Amino acid sequence: MPHDGAKNAHDHPPSDDDACGSCGSGNVAQLAQADAIEGRSFHVSGLDCAEEVSILNRVVGPEVGGREYLAFDVINARMTVLDGGTNPSSDKIIDIVATTGMTAKPWDAEDASADQAAHLKKQKLFTMLSGSFWAAGFAFHLIETGIAGAIGIFSGHGESAMPMVEVALFATAILFGVWLVAPKAWSSARRFSPDMNLLMVVAVAGAIGLGEFFEAATVAFFFSLSLYLESWSVGRARNAVSALLDLAPPTARVLYDDGSEADVPAAAVAVGARFIVRGGDRIPLDGEVVDGAGAVDQAPITGESALVPKETGDDVYAGTINGEGTLTVRATKAASDTVLSKIIRMVGDAHSRRAEVEQWVAKFARIYTPVVMVLAILIALVPPLVVGGDWGFWFYNALVLLVIACPCALVISTPVSIVASLAASARNGVLIKGGAYVEAPGRTTALAMDKTGTITMGEPEVAAKYPLGGITERDLMARAIALEARSSHPLAHAILARAEQDGMQITAADETRTVPGRGLEGELDGQSIWLGSDRFAEEKGLGGDIPTDLRDRIEGAGSTLVAIGDANGVSGVLELRDRIRPDAKGIVARLHAQGVKKIVMLTGDNAATAKAVAAEVGIDEVRAELLPEDKVTAIEELVTQYGTVAMIGDGVNDAPAMARAHYGIAMGAVGSDAAIETADIALMTDDIGKVPWLIGHSRRTMAIIKQNIGLSLATKAAFVVATAFGMASMWGAIAADVGVSLLVVANALRLLRARDDDDRPRGGEEIGEEMAKAALAHGH
Repeated sequence: MPHDGAKNAHDHPPSDDDACGSCGSGNVAQLAQADAIEGRSFHVSGLDCAEEVSILNRVVGPEVGGREYLAFDVINARMTVLDGGTNPSSDKIIDIVATTGMTAKPWDAEDASADQAAHLKKQKLFTMLSGSFWAAGFAFHLIETGIAGAIGIFSGHGESAMPMVEVALFATAILFGVWLVAPKAWSSARRFSPDMNLLMVVAVAGAIGLGEFFEAATVAFFFSLSLYLESWSVGRARNAVSALLDLAPPTARVLYDDGSEADVPAAAVAVGARFIVRGGDRIPLDGEVVDGAGAVDQAPITGESALVPKETGDDVYAGTINGEGTLTVRATKAASDTVLSKIIRMVGDAHSRRAEVEQWVAKFARIYTPVVMVLAILIALVPPLVVGGDWGFWFYNALVLLVIACPCALVISTPVSIVASLAASARNGVLIKGGAYVEAPGRTTALAMDKTGTITMGEPEVAAKYPLGGITERDLMARAIALEARSSHPLAHAILARAEQDGMQITAADETRTVPGRGLEGELDGQSIWLGSDRFAEEKGLGGDIPTDLRDRIEGAGSTLVAIGDANGVSGVLELRDRIRPDAKGIVARLHAQGVKKIVMLTGDNAATAKAVAAEVGIDEVRAELLPEDKVTAIEELVTQYGTVAMIGDGVNDAPAMARAHYGIAMGAVGSDAAIETADIALMTDDIGKVPWLIGHSRRTMAIIKQNIGLSLATKAAFVVATAFGMASMWGAIAADVGVSLLVVANALRLLRARDDDDRPRGGEEIGEEMAKAALAHGH
């Protein structure tokens, strides 16, 4: 079911089915949480993965009215108590969290960052101490017994007693290895709610009971190492988002009214204040250029590779780089309200809108752990009781299964992949509002879009010149240029741009005046000339001078007819039309090649114009002359026919239609706060070529997630089978789990390197200037 609102389309609480506080299963639209989560947030030290989320759901959930009133952001170790529940005091929530072996305090972004760093440092310290004593114990054993003995330790000490020095070293390694998980394990035991922390502590204790101190130390060290790697990988992904903060400089060079300058913290610069940006400097705040000219690198915000010229009156954005020249800029937004700050906040909050695959992994982990525990009990009891197996041997194998029951690699790989994907997208000028919308583009089967500003540039151009009555094309253009020289009308811009392209000199006519709704009149070289619509020519009694077939051909192509003449009659006609993007045909072809079955143009323009454009670029279906409510109806029809429907629009006028689609993409969001707020995905420029990149990026992300899940499950399955036949060891199981954790994290972090290296489409044919003109001039 498609979502049915704009900005607050997803304002519903998460279902009970998801351990991590996100919505229940269903289509993409239903996966997202509210765009703006309202409630109290807490930083929870020790909240590292889905296991802790599940614990907090069970312990804190009942105290706040149910787990549907909790939301979690594992990447930032944040728990949010949503409004609408029983509303216990913050102190009570902090006390409840403490019973789980974790600690909580009210959320503060700066403190949270420091706390996360301190937590990671503590994990690193205890892991290094555990590893050092483990290595010392192994080295002692190597010195005592030689190479053969060192290899033999991996299969146990046998009947020989372990020297006390060796026992002490391994015992110390165990102590440091379980130090940070023991409080969580104790909390789990008191609640009779086993989790992976309790499983590991039980496995370590069982190994000690069997006298296998090397095995116990190995499990303790490697489990501590896996938790540290988990926290490190989460921090690595978090830092990729935090790096966006470094794009904007902390200070601005403020220019005062008396001409003096001073460096002032960007956060203290008031709206309306002027500041100086020298060549090569980053721009600290959003603003408007009031003096100077330059070329700005907007790639940090928009992903554009080319420098964008800036002069008086142009907007500039925080985090972009002034390439040349010195600009004086008037601040239009406070530091906390810039486009960059909005991007940072939204990417940071996006983890609460979890992808369907994340929910599946969380649910699987909740089922997997107790199932493996039951298998462990069966392996410990059945062989000795049924076939008379050795109790110690099968109890050891049961402990191996407990180690295998830890789903660390499985549960951490998906959120790290999603966050890395979100960060890479933001760096490429594509703002994705959550994990649900990382997954959705890869499944797109139908795509609806407006014409203006997507397939076309939204700017008119002179498509053709038709001189009449013996006048030359150059003389015809000279008359048009003279009348439009001082006009600000979009058609005037098109005519003057064509004059510049043709190398013609611009000479303004004398005594020009505007005839409202009709055109322009003036004097050129002592002769009265005029320019306007065919209706203007009709009113002058000169409509018959325009050939009927020419008029019909221009109107049939959906172009605009501009007649030019003098007192003697019509001198000629210009045909103007909205310029098709040069790469539009290739982009549409690439979308089809990616499996998008239906591409539909929804436009308020006349049918002739829309069909001419659609036919040239390869769009499948055209629905023209639509009102906003008609676009909504069209989207609803597509939703009933196709699995995943996307709507590309401006994020404001098209918001109702975008809300009805499974996900909406806003174009050109860099200059529109509304577009950033309302769309599920926002393209920071008007480059529709980002859409095929988005689909490809989505599929790359999902492929990596599936690779990680497959590798994790295959490793677990192999050890379960090996354990069932008594062929596995505890050290082997934990080492494999750490190894897989390293592999899946490294694989996930590859997404941070995603780049839009090829902006040009790989399929279809690029539309040349002459081809585009001919298409619209002749109506095909």
